[in-house]
Amino acid sequence: TFGELDRSSSALAQGFRSLGLAAGDQLGVLCANHRDFVEVSIAAAKAGLVCVYLNTGFAAPQLGEVLRREGVGALVVDADLVEVAEASGYEGHVVVADGDPDSNSGSHRSIDDVRAMGSSRPLLPSKPIAPVLLTSGTTGTPKGARRAGRPAGLSSALGVLERIPYQAGDIAVIPTPLFHAWGLVQLTIAAATASTAVLVRRFDVGATLDAVEAERATVLAVVPVMLQRILAADTHDRDLSSLRIVACSGSALPAAVATAWMDRFGDNLYNLYGSTEVGQATLATPEDLRAAPGTAGRVIPGTVVEVVDESGDPVASGETGLIVVGSDGQFTEYTGGGTKDRIRGLMSSGDVGYFDADGRLFVTGRADDMIVSGGENVFPLEVEEVLLAHDDVVDVMVVGVADDEFGQRLAAFVVRGPGGSID
Repeated sequence: TFGELDRSSSALAQGFRSLGLAAGDQLGVLCANHRDFVEVSIAAAKAGLVCVYLNTGFAAPQLGEVLRREGVGALVVDADLVEVAEASGYEGHVVVADGDPDSNSGSHRSIDDVRAMGSSRPLLPSKPIAPVLLTSGTTGTPKGARRAGRPAGLSSALGVLERIPYQAGDIAVIPTPLFHAWGLVQLTIAAATASTAVLVRRFDVGATLDAVEAERATVLAVVPVMLQRILAADTHDRDLSSLRIVACSGSALPAAVATAWMDRFGDNLYNLYGSTEVGQATLATPEDLRAAPGTAGRVIPGTVVEVVDESGDPVASGETGLIVVGSDGQFTEYTGGGTKDRIRGLMSSGDVGYFDADGRLFVTGRADDMIVSGGENVFPLEVEEVLLAHDDVVDVMVVGVADDEFGQRLAAFVVRGPGGSID
């Protein structure tokens, strides 16, 4: 119940304080999607701690570098990731979020141990504390993004709620990682709308569809690759008719995938374009995706989006340029210093694209992914879209490779579908 979660998280907050953590200190969270992730996040807010959400796919050296850079004072970690935490060289407090800590190392505390160190007396911070979200995946060293102690903007959040028909009492299945912005947003929306959040520990097609069917879910939160995996699976005996909203974000949604999803499961797909840094920018409704497959949608109320040339001036509809965004959901700076470029107060997304005559945005690729072949600018995403439209192609990545004649040419890495005839 709400009361149980409130009392338990208050005790845990005081337990974190008993470990020597003070308001403003960093608390690392290396957890998959489960109830301890939620309680730790609430407890940290009550204790005034800054949650640093960590990717559960990190290798030990990568984890160690991030923990040192962010100055993490204590680390909450899943039992099956304790060995990774130990191998990272981390020397602070380690709290095991699930399982028995003694089965890994007798020197670690469990969540129950830390909770027992406190009481359920209310404990609230003096000001809102925004978490640190990491901005890249499992390769390279990700950057931490923060919002200078303030939560994400209300105007852009309300703009999303205006376009996606969430309702009070929804049942939302969330297989998207909570340590990424999109998963955390979906959890927050569920809380704000008095809805049920059904957490899928790690994405798996079977487990996700089981949850949708068993709970008669009305909302499913995904990233595009999850849609591709579901479409590639045998779903003929699955009943997903309860889904009213399939909320998608996180990377480019291929036109062929959007169309295939709606043809099979109905017009329930909503695609949001944005990033951890720039916040929410545009949103495509099912109507938008039917009219213009591949679109990133229309500008969200409360947000400004422009496409600009090299001088920073807006370009005409149909012309390609750099996408810049203005919203109250933007980050302030990277934790290691620096921020995104700004043009007339609008933040660069790092993407290029164009608006069509109806005000729909199309993202054609990353500015730094551009390939110059024979003097022509080519963006891999445009070629990937064409290849993905082939019935035998499940997934594809296009890259530039050196070429004596053209300087660069394109190479496509293709995943064939079952029984596909592509040689």
